[in-house]
Amino acid sequence: MQTDDSTPKPALDEETIAFAGRVFQLARSGYAAELGELLRMGLPANLRNDKGDTLVMLAAYHGHAEAVRLLLDHGADAEIANDRGQTPLAAAAFKGALDTMVVLLDHGAQVDGAGRDGRTALMTAAMFNRTDAVDLLLSRGADPTRRDASGHTAETIARAMSAPDTPDQLARAASA
Repeated sequence: MQTDDSTPKPALDEETIAFAGRVFQLARSGYAAELGELLRMGLPANLRNDKGDTLVMLAAYHGHAEAVRLLLDHGADAEIANDRGQTPLAAAAFKGALDTMVVLLDHGAQVDGAGRDGRTALMTAAMFNRTDAVDLLLSRGADPTRRDASGHTAETIARAMSAPDTPDQLARAASA
């Protein structure tokens, strides 16, 4: 377990590890009221698991907009990428969780934010043919011509993944 400063912490006892597991499960399940109580008691809003997933990441990935809002209102950082370089916005885009994406964007998530591989939420939405998510991101200013670390755009990634609709959607946006 890490806190938001990524400083290694001493080994934890089994009871603490079990508690942390329950906290991460609350985020995955979207139990906003329970998370809120723990946050008011001092739970770090940017608590991370062994994969680098924050509570916001877990709630966003599972499409729990209210839990995401609560965590962000308690100081969680919408931009912390996990160990694979995925941002909470990209996780929500992967799932097509539009309400969660709106909450993240409204709370400061960068529309073109990316992890170390340069892959944005738009690229993620495009590769999984999430046309509504692509529309939302474009309406919020996502750059359809932005390239990831390998030089690919959202359109070229979507074509490589044989997404049926998003490549043409992005081609239109890029030429507009």
